[in-house]
Amino acid sequence: METVSENKCFGGVQGVYTHSSDACGCPMTFGLFLPEEARDGPVPVLWYLSGLTCTHENAMVKAGAQGWAAEQGIALVFPDTSPRGEDVADDEAYDLGKGAGFYVNATQSPWAPHYNMWDYVAEELPRVLDANFAVDMERQAITGHSMGGHGALTLAMGLPGRYRSVSAFSPISHPTASDWGRKQLSAYLGEDEGTWRRHDATLMMREHGFDGPMLIDTGTNDQFIDLLRPEDFAQAVAVRRQQATLRLQPGYDHSYFFVSTFMEDHVAFHAAALYAG
Repeated sequence: METVSENKCFGGVQGVYTHSSDACGCPMTFGLFLPEEARDGPVPVLWYLSGLTCTHENAMVKAGAQGWAAEQGIALVFPDTSPRGEDVADDEAYDLGKGAGFYVNATQSPWAPHYNMWDYVAEELPRVLDANFAVDMERQAITGHSMGGHGALTLAMGLPGRYRSVSAFSPISHPTASDWGRKQLSAYLGEDEGTWRRHDATLMMREHGFDGPMLIDTGTNDQFIDLLRPEDFAQAVAVRRQQATLRLQPGYDHSYFFVSTFMEDHVAFHAAALYAG
């Protein structure tokens, strides 16, 4: 692992690091904010998964999360959204390929050799963090925006017991029924829609839900709301009687102005779960 940069931030350190990834078969870059408390011992971890076209840097710079995480004594992890490199397959469209890994393990050509973002976020990067930083991997929570909200919800429900809480900003909630989903899942996983189910938050909620608290915010003026399908997820939550707070925020859109507005709420929500018990 190599250090790209480290900057003092709200009493802690905002770092950027690269390492060779076995899961993705290429170098990967991630951001990590460690609060001041990490000098004295391991701190809880909040994952932030970013959306389409993003890298590790977007939320790290735009979400305004570090100040709130410092207040709560929580580490923030900002993974990249896809593998990178000259030999990594790509597509000319913004919503497939680099910057659009969709947090799945691809099985189809040309994506399969590198696009294993589920394994990267669920298995490999946690090992890297645990081996190199003062983080408490027994206390993890996860959040994300748009495609990253999709990733946060599916990872939380797909890895029972891993995360104490899950939240999302404008998540792609029902990708098997949306153009933001069907295109990518068929490309990465093939035409057998049975293999898509474990990557659809609405279907996962219908089948088994999440054992813990959940918070989701979506703006009523989100220009992509028809692709996000929050109403489908809300219906699944109601039928399952899932512990969840689902909020439609009047006038807000899909941007980081929206994310940063409600970031304090989300960090405090996760802190309550991470420090409970």
